[in-house]
Amino acid sequence: MGFEQLAELKKQLAAARAEAAPAAKPVAKSGAKPARKPSPPRRATPAPKPAAEARPAADAKPVDPVVKSIGRLQKRFPNAFPKNPAPKLPLKVGIFEDLVVHAKDLSLSEAELRDAIKTWCRGSRYWKCLVEGAARVDLTGGEAGKVTAQEAAGAQRLQAHRAGRGAAKAAASPADASASASASASASTAAASVPSVDEPAQAAQAAAAPQAGPESQPQAASPDTPAAESTTPPVAPSAAASA
Repeated sequence: MGFEQLAELKKQLAAARAEAAPAAKPVAKSGAKPARKPSPPRRATPAPKPAAEARPAADAKPVDPVVKSIGRLQKRFPNAFPKNPAPKLPLKVGIFEDLVVHAKDLSLSEAELRDAIKTWCRGSRYWKCLVEGAARVDLTGGEAGKVTAQEAAGAQRLQAHRAGRGAAKAAASPADASASASASASASTAAASVPSVDEPAQAAQAAAAPQAGPESQPQAASPDTPAAESTTPPVAPSAAASA
């Protein structure tokens, strides 16, 4: 075989290799692992609620029903029932009858409305607004009358009475404390001076016990010795009669 034939054979082999190479690549790709499907997004887990929101505190005090009723009045009629710290306003005389009309909307009975009005109109915050000539307001906040001098004087008397009671209680507290302290000290002193219960009994036993001695021992009675006569003197007739 000559050089020309060998060269031709090499060309044929190279051409065969070139043709076989592209066909081998898809086979390698087909043997590869399939791509993974994208995983669905995970749902976000809700954050745990705080313990305070999950259950109410065990020591929470119940709300007064009157406070709830006043809260509904403040929400429905804010111009007539302002919230603290805003000053209260003198209410219209007969405003209770106006509230009874809205009792159904407020989900309150007449008794609950009456208690709410009584509580609202009692206290220093309301008495301070009752100044002579001050305008009274209705449920909408509009003017509905004036505060008279007699009404203003009555409010001042109520304020003075409450202030006097508060001062009396403040003054009575230290006095009660000192009185209780002195009473306890006196009781402890008296208890220390009282003798023990056993001391009088021991003293009585010591006084009643005869002294030991030859004279104190009883002698045997002799059959010849007559019985001892009574040493008690006879009672005189006159004395017996007078007795």
